Amino acid sequence: MKYLEMTPMQLDALREVGNIGAGNAATAMSQLLNKKIDMTVPAVNILPFNDVFSDEGTENVVIGVMVRVLGDIPGNILFVMEKETAFDIIKMLTGIEEEQLSEMGNSVLCEIGNIIATSYMNAIAKFTNLVITPSVPAVTYDMMGAILSTTFIESGQFDEQVLDIETRFLQNNKTEEIGGHFYYVPMPGSLEKILNILGIN
Repeated sequence: MKYLEMTPMQLDALREVGNIGAGNAATAMSQLLNKKIDMTVPAVNILPFNDVFSDEGTENVVIGVMVRVLGDIPGNILFVMEKETAFDIIKMLTGIEEEQLSEMGNSVLCEIGNIIATSYMNAIAKFTNLVITPSVPAVTYDMMGAILSTTFIESGQFDEQVLDIETRFLQNNKTEEIGGHFYYVPMPGSLEKILNILGIN
């Protein structure tokens, strides 16, 4: 499927799939952190691969948790946080303030990535009747552009155009970002399966 040839109806369908998945993920995060987490309407981003390195903010160093999506619609789920946000979450859940990412902090972030990725995938699986399972999460600490480009390449997306479904998590009455960006990056062929299931192809 050539991403630039996708119709508005197809893009809307993917946005709705992202909305269902991210809604579940935001609820899981709210329960985990014991505070209300809202989210933006998911954006379906189609952009030139080279722009992954040049977009605003791609040189910021962030912490990412990546979970491979296995099963009927393989791909990758990526949860990216500002360093301060990641350490705030670790402190919230363990009571320990960290300067550097420890083994325990790494485990906490892996567990968060696992919970929200599983929530996201379970919602999509229920909606589409597809079989989707998560892999073991991996935490990485790098520039935003490097983490995103690795995720696209891992998903088999390194053509001229790449696609992701992005949601931002918000807190404090939707005025303050939690610093979390949530991406679903499907492998080639996965989008077609989703759209076929939804009867939009």
